[in-house]
Amino acid sequence: QVQLVESGGGLVQPGGSPRLSCAASTSIFSINRMGWYRQAPGKERELVAAITSGGSTNYADSVKGRFTISRGSGKIMVYLQMNNLEPEDTAVYYCNVDARARSSWPNHDYWGQGTQVTVSS
Repeated sequence: QVQLVESGGGLVQPGGSPRLSCAASTSIFSINRMGWYRQAPGKERELVAAITSGGSTNYADSVKGRFTISRGSGKIMVYLQMNNLEPEDTAVYYCNVDARARSSWPNHDYWGQGTQVTVSS
């Protein structure tokens, strides 16, 4: 079992630039893909950004040019730098890691518990 914990959320003013991080409870053997998802009240969960093991990135149109996803090191798996936040960015943000935790284990899709980001003045 692997636990993922997001941090860096909270109350942010419009135009703010917080950075979210996702930490794993144990080391990971290999990573296929990592991503950030978000879910606003009354809406479906949506992909915000993703990065592959090769470094290729993909962003939702609504955040392209404002957010940057990057790989971490050690227990920190992935970051999400969020710039120029808008009220529409208010949501619970979830970390997702598609990985092989041990060489003898199968690939698995791991999820964090989520961190609230509220954009308000």
